[in-house]
Formats: sequence, structure tokens, C-alpha cells
Amino acid sequence: MNAAEIKLELINRIANLKDTKIIDEIKNLLDFEQDADVYQLDDVQNVRLLNAQNDDVLSEDEANNQIEKWLQER
Repeated sequence: MNAAEIKLELINRIANLKDTKIIDEIKNLLDFEQDADVYQLDDVQNVRLLNAQNDDVLSEDEANNQIEKWLQER
């Protein structure tokens, strides 16, 4: 299915929706996608983001190795 066909299918499906919650969610998603403004974080969000950036992160392989090691110790 190409982009034009997908768009037409979505338009038809949205036109037949009766649940306003779903319609609102679709609108929110589209509004978010088209929003060109820079999102401003509040102080709490900034602190949490900085803390997350400082967290040690494992690669998938490292995590799998740790899990395997833990399972073998059981």
C-alpha cells in the first residue's frame, strides 16, 4: 500500500469514528507531529533528564550476559 492509499484508508476510518476520545487522540498526535515549537522543560523535568543522562546504561549484550550469569548462579 502506498502513502496515498494509506491516507485515504485513514480518512475513511476516521470519518466513521464515533468515539470522540479516539478522535481527540488522533488530533493530538497530528498536532504534536506538526508542532515546530521547541518544547520547554520545567525544573523538575530538567533535573530528571540530567539524572537520566548520568545513569549507567548497559548494552543489550551486557544486559544479556548479566542475566545469563544471574540465572547460572541460581
